Amino acid sequence: MGKHLTTRAEDYSKWYNELVVKADLAETSAVRGCMVIKPYGYAIWERMQSILDKKFKETGHSNAYFPLFVPKSLFEAEEQNAEGFAKECAVVTHYRLENDPDRAGKLRVDPKAKLEEELIVRPTSEAIIWSTYKNWIQSYRDLPILLNQWANVVRWEMRTRLFLRTAEFLWQEGHTAHATEAEALEEAKKMNGVYANFVENYMSIPVVQGVKSAAERFAGAVETYCIEALMQDGKALQAGTSHFLGQNFAKAFDVKFATKEGGLEHVWATSWGVSTRLMGALIMTHSDDNGLVLPPELAPYQVVIVPIYRSDEEHEAIEKAVAPIVAELQKADVRVHFDNRDTHKPGFKFNEYELKGVPLRIGIGPRDVANGTVELARRDTLTKKSIAQSNLVTEITTTLKEIQVALFERAKTFRLEHTTEVDTFEEFKAVLASKGGYISAFWDGTEETETAIKEATKATIRCIPLDKITEIGTCVYSGKPAMHRVLFAKAY
Repeated sequence: MGKHLTTRAEDYSKWYNELVVKADLAETSAVRGCMVIKPYGYAIWERMQSILDKKFKETGHSNAYFPLFVPKSLFEAEEQNAEGFAKECAVVTHYRLENDPDRAGKLRVDPKAKLEEELIVRPTSEAIIWSTYKNWIQSYRDLPILLNQWANVVRWEMRTRLFLRTAEFLWQEGHTAHATEAEALEEAKKMNGVYANFVENYMSIPVVQGVKSAAERFAGAVETYCIEALMQDGKALQAGTSHFLGQNFAKAFDVKFATKEGGLEHVWATSWGVSTRLMGALIMTHSDDNGLVLPPELAPYQVVIVPIYRSDEEHEAIEKAVAPIVAELQKADVRVHFDNRDTHKPGFKFNEYELKGVPLRIGIGPRDVANGTVELARRDTLTKKSIAQSNLVTEITTTLKEIQVALFERAKTFRLEHTTEVDTFEEFKAVLASKGGYISAFWDGTEETETAIKEATKATIRCIPLDKITEIGTCVYSGKPAMHRVLFAKAY
């Protein structure tokens, strides 16, 4: 299996696209801008999904499912949300095809089958969910509602990239309803923290928790909390968002509840989500010129065993030696795969699993069987060593933990080295051109300045960090007073 990836130094974008395809994660489909997630890529997404789903349920949320289609009138009810997503909407106008009388065997839209009301294919589900919540909520006793749905959404993007930006993608979206502003705010912050915990502890990616500027907020939100990650090419990637929606959607859909005191108030809301974009973050944070590098927590296989033999007798002896190893590893909750295919040589398999980012690879041949050893290879460091079979389970469980931490620390060091404080706009532009990464700079808080910086440099405010230090400074662009630094970067 020839890897032959373009190197990151040659062309980072090309390297990424080749890696996604060659590592068997995904491919483009017959539908413009849409992707096919292949079994290996989907297995990683399933790992993410199962871990996050458990975290959502542990924080009191239940799963539900709402329709893919949103009537246009409902979509328009919350004006900011409708305007924010309008240019990305796919719209269903007819419900039937018929034979085309002018072209045999061809179909056309039946002009008589026009929908009375056009349907938006959901770009996000606030509208359909809040129109439903109106029927569910009458009293404070009906609150809170803490729901999540795993779904697909459609945003008609013009420039697409596998996992990072596709016309259809998979995600989860939480939608909660609360009796008080304080409770809704606490929920939005809590779920942003859940995302940060997942991305750092399972994906081994350090993130900055913060809030978005007004210009970068989710359409219809009062406040957007976010987690931002830094990729190897110095660009930032928004890894997850959690929105405090205030009473905007409750007012748009007239969702009120009777309070304990007998009054009538609008409900407070949040929504929050992560998507298959996390796959892009995973690839771009850890992988190298040899292929994918996966943190053990998310790897479909944490260990793969490759037999090395020349004769049927040697093959049989290796199979006997491997059976108890596999059983012991499975007993220790290690996801292990014995690649016993006789259609490919060991060298091909070594290349394949290196490209696919399997954290640990075991090679075992006749000499290993005789000596009671195996060769253990680490994907993250590309190092190998001989290990006694009797110590293998302990060695593997310890090494998997080491890899998980090492990947996080490596990414954290990279982020530290690529975060630069600047005080002048000349410095700002110079760092962006030469080094990239996060630029920590004072901002005067105005949208005019934010827009001017974006137009001049293509860098945006990624977030206002939650742990920001209040200090009097001067805006890097306008020279006006500023209260704290924010993080700028070019972004995906």
